[in-house]
Amino acid sequence: MENADGPKSYRDLLVWQKAMLLVKEIYELTRGFPQDERFGLVSQLRRAAVSVPSNIAEGQARHTTKEFIQFISHAQGSAAELDTQLMLAQDLSLCSPQQAVLATAILEEVRKMLNGLRRKLNVRAA
Repeated sequence: MENADGPKSYRDLLVWQKAMLLVKEIYELTRGFPQDERFGLVSQLRRAAVSVPSNIAEGQARHTTKEFIQFISHAQGSAAELDTQLMLAQDLSLCSPQQAVLATAILEEVRKMLNGLRRKLNVRAA
């Protein structure tokens, strides 16, 4: 999608950059989880986190705005999944609310950015 009013690469998108920061934060947070959660919630949290920037990247690389919107929707779904898993990790005492504060704050910012990007793309697609 190389044009005058859009990014040349997904790497230029601030939401993708912020989502990459979120992935790093989730990896850092889950390092402290018990070993027996490695294939459980650790795997789920990391997979959902990685899915957010991955879907942004894949969508931006598609040829139509409609396809991009679809992948932003997938990223929003992964963000909601991640939010649920973070709450569950806290409820199961795998991490404290204080430990999850930064990840939750970044996640909320990413969700707002995804909503804004989707609104912008919907206007473009109309």
